[in-house]
Amino acid sequence: MIRTHRRLVAGLVLLAATLAPVGPAGAHSPDPVFTGALWAQDQNVHFRWRAGEVPPAAMQTAIKAAAADAGATRRSRAAVFTPDPAGASWINYGLNVACGVNGLACFSRANAPNSFTMSFREQGHRFDWGALRWCQLTLNAPDGCYDAENIALDEFGHVEILNHHVNFADEHDYLDAVVQTYSHTKPNVGWSAHAFGRCDVASLQRKYDVPLSTTTYSTCLDLATTLSIAASATSVGYRGSVTFTARLIVTDLAEYERLGGNAVSGRVVTLQRRYPGGAWANFAVMAAGSGGTYTYTATGLTATSDWRTLFTKPAGEGLRGATSGVITVSVSGCTTPPCPLSPVAP
Repeated sequence: MIRTHRRLVAGLVLLAATLAPVGPAGAHSPDPVFTGALWAQDQNVHFRWRAGEVPPAAMQTAIKAAAADAGATRRSRAAVFTPDPAGASWINYGLNVACGVNGLACFSRANAPNSFTMSFREQGHRFDWGALRWCQLTLNAPDGCYDAENIALDEFGHVEILNHHVNFADEHDYLDAVVQTYSHTKPNVGWSAHAFGRCDVASLQRKYDVPLSTTTYSTCLDLATTLSIAASATSVGYRGSVTFTARLIVTDLAEYERLGGNAVSGRVVTLQRRYPGGAWANFAVMAAGSGGTYTYTATGLTATSDWRTLFTKPAGEGLRGATSGVITVSVSGCTTPPCPLSPVAP
């Protein structure tokens, strides 16, 4: 039988007074988070092995890999973690861990943003269900071992601010988050995930912001967007030109935390046109600029028409679509031949 095992219980109990979970979270929502201090944006947090309780070499490699995973897959301005013999934070392995009777590993972030601690049970530790085996320390284990890199990544997620993800009852969404209440042993699907899941990333983005206006938003988010339109002129001569400028932002809502009001660059924004009494039609894809701006210059205009911009909800990103307001550009009649015999919309 493939076992699952609850981890981190003791660590969470120790921190309950200062890091109580905030509000309920439904399945397929971003991870719930702890209260308490955040790290500074992009803070480089240095950690060392605790003297006398240094992990075996293979465990060191796995934990360092998890630290790198946390930085590489965060898609946010959350902290990064770097091994450093002089680091203020420490990680230990062995008998002297405060993880409670059920904990495989545990953490403390009570001193954030200055330091954290993290602990791992020793290989062979006896639980009521049997002996602990770390895959990295168990040669050719076919099943029944715990992937240290996966569990260390879970711990680094906790250190950032993340609480356990809330799954559906049948756990079919288990891969949406690494930060989980239960650890699955090999060969369960997802047992060795070495990247933050989409709902881990969603909470890290909300708490720490995204690094760039072109960074994609996690699909575990559902953010409203606001799209504007401006024109260089609203009245031009026959066959005149107008430059349209759009700006796309995440709607500035308090519930979006640091994401509210963000410029959204590098997406597809379409300029649309409508003649009086007609239907909207796509006119052109606007050129993406910086700061969430998009531009297009329409030339050779021959008839008065309405204009607006459109952002369609992108596949694979947690943004909603948006439509701008409407601008009418009036075009005066032809006075310099050759002119059309009658005004006909092109």
